[in-house]
Formats: sequence, structure tokens, C-alpha cells
Amino acid sequence: MIGSDGTPRLAEEDLAALDAIVAPADERMARLYPGDRGHRQPVHTVYVPADRFTADLPEQWGRAARATLDEFAPTADHLAKVLDVAPKAVEEVWPLVLDKLEREPIEDVRIDLEDGYGTRPDHVEDADAVAAARALTDAVRAGTAPSYSGIRFKAFEAASRRRGLRTLDLVLGALFDHGGVPEGWVVTLPKVTSVEQVWAMSEACTRLERAYGLTEGMLRYEIQVETAQSILAADGTALVTRLVHEGEGRCTGLHFGTYDYTAALGVSAAYQAMDHPAAEHAKQVMALAAAGTGIRLSDGSSNILPVGSADAVRDAWALHARLVRRSLERGWYQGWDLHPAQLVTRYAATYLFFREGLADVGRRLTGYLATGSGGGAGGDGGGRLDEPATAQALANFVRRGVHCGAIGVDEVEPLTGTELATLDALAARHIG
Repeated sequence: MIGSDGTPRLAEEDLAALDAIVAPADERMARLYPGDRGHRQPVHTVYVPADRFTADLPEQWGRAARATLDEFAPTADHLAKVLDVAPKAVEEVWPLVLDKLEREPIEDVRIDLEDGYGTRPDHVEDADAVAAARALTDAVRAGTAPSYSGIRFKAFEAASRRRGLRTLDLVLGALFDHGGVPEGWVVTLPKVTSVEQVWAMSEACTRLERAYGLTEGMLRYEIQVETAQSILAADGTALVTRLVHEGEGRCTGLHFGTYDYTAALGVSAAYQAMDHPAAEHAKQVMALAAAGTGIRLSDGSSNILPVGSADAVRDAWALHARLVRRSLERGWYQGWDLHPAQLVTRYAATYLFFREGLADVGRRLTGYLATGSGGGAGGDGGGRLDEPATAQALANFVRRGVHCGAIGVDEVEPLTGTELATLDALAARHIG
């Protein structure tokens, strides 16, 4: 309130008293919800059993994907028919997809020693774990390793906990002895059912860092959400929220396990899918839990693989592309791929998503930066008024497109009126 002489009535001591009331919440908000970390998020994670992982795996997968494309959709027009998309749109992304399959077919790989690997005699798993770790370091030295990598080891359930920890220990030892832990390396903790498992995982990371002389906090993990208990605890609360916040800063992601989760809810095998309502509900809870924390989300996989007859391959591609697009539209920018031929539709669907939205995003960012960059809303000249939070999402859209190869760095300024560094700053701005 302002007095008749135009002087505010709240004195400095009043403002200080109000600051003191809210200060604990300010600190808590900054600590628990720091916002996105700003670095690149891979568009997928490829899961490969440990005994099948080799140093040249990305090249193998890229060649296999290209061979399937050459056989079943050798031109942009053929792929457009498979995806039921306008030929002109596919023509635009066609050279980008081909380049990606040649240059960087796998962005993130997880060497699997859990469900995809199975239960084997201890000496066999020991040998496979060490051999896979050495193959990864060979790939790093050769410059052919994916930008992101890691392992999925067995769950912290009582029956498999020690086996999983032994595997993790052996893999770290092999990495340490043959060049060190690669940058972008992360561990997947599957089938989480309690916050105690997250506490134990963080403690295991601490002890392993000490044992191998690694920098404190270097080891990170992602939580695989694939049990009913990880979404809804016995007391009716959303356990995934506690999992996110009690990882001592080591948790980097939440990955949805499509088939374990839907099976746990009694969904019959024929209907277990990424877009089943039970899966959609779980992912909405996960998104709420992760919002503002900087923890990344990954959707699950489609187990309908592009193999067999021409009709079977094309139908599987159409399904996979639709599911990838569905995830992107819902803000899930990463998913799992289980077969080389899925790379075709992973990149085609992702690139189509970013290219189709690019002109509108560029126009809106240009309008916002011209009129609203000071912190208020800005218009695009087309009857749309974008708030700062929306401008942040627009900037993130462009950045993600650049990171995955859908948008060229040289396209950013002509489209948005500014350089990528400005969009990086806008995307990283905390909107409160």
C-alpha cells in the first residue's frame, strides 16, 4: 500500500521479516529444484547383453540399420509411405538420417547384465563383465565409443544384490585398469522398490570411489522405474519423488521399464506397450517427480522389432516411429532401442519432429527476443503471446534439435535472430 504522499508503508524491517519467513523455502527450492543442467541428453539408450558387446558395436549397428533401410525403404519416398508422412518432409530429413547412421548410430549404450543378459554361472558373468568393460575402453581409445555409456547390473533385491555389486565392482576395476571410467558413464539401477535401495546405491558409489581412488561424486546412476512400488508406496505416497530427492545428487535419470511395470499391474502380454494407460499414468507421475530437478526422463522400448518379412519390418517401423513421436510430443526426449533396425525410425521420427516445428519455433523466439527478453511476455506478430517459461521451452527445443543433429548450428541464427549461446542462456534461466 502507498500512502497519500506516494511513500510505501512497508519499512525495511517489515520486508526483512517477510524475507526471513520465506528464506527456508527459498533455500529448499534452490537445493531440490535447481533446473536443467544444460548438457546434451541422448535421444536413446541402446541395451546390449554384455556377452554381445564389442568395441565396434556402434559401427555394426549403423551398418545393420543401413542395410535394413536399403532393403525395405531404399528412398525417401519409400520411407514416407512406411511412416505415412508427406514425402517432402522425409526428403528433408533423409540425408540427416543417413549421415547419423554413418557418423553416430548410437548415442548412448548400456551394457546389460540384468534381464537382457539373464542369470549365468558366476564365473561366466565375471568374465563377460570384464570383457565388456575392456571392449568399451578399446572403443574409447579408438574414438568409436558412444558419447554416453554404462552398465545395467542386477537389482538390489536380496536374491541378486551381491551378484550385482560384484559385477559393478569388476566392471569398474576393468575400466580403471584399462584407461579409466569414460566421460558420460552411468549405472542403471533396476527394479527399485524402496528408498533404502537408493541409499545403498549412493553408499556403494561412495565406497567404490574410495576403493578405486576416484573423485568423490564421480559415479552416477539412473533409476529404472519398473515396479508398482516405485510409483506408489504402501503409505499411498509417490515413492518416485523420494527416490529422486534422496540420491545425494548422484541420480541423473529416471528410465521407464515398459514391460516389467505393465506386467506388475496385471496387464496381459498382448497389451503391454509404451502407450498403455497404466504406462502413461506412471510416466506422468515420474515427470512430476523429476520436474525442475535436472533429472532426465527416458521412455521405455517397443519389443515389436523390425525383422522378418517386408510387411513385418515396415509395420514395426511404423509402430516404432509413432511411439517415438508420441513420447516427444509429451516431453520425453529419450527412449530405449533394442535392435539396429530401430535406429532408422528413432532418427527419422526424431528429426521429423524437430524439423516440422522449427519454422514456428524460430518465429516465436524471434518475436519473444525482440519484445520480451527483459523478462516479460513477448509476441510473435501472429497473435500469440509467449510467457518466459514458454520461451525457455522454445529455446530448449532448438538446443535439443542441434544436439541430436536434426538442426544445424548454422541454421540457428537465421531462424531465431540470435546465436546458439543466447538460446543456451535462455534455456538455462530458472523460471520461478
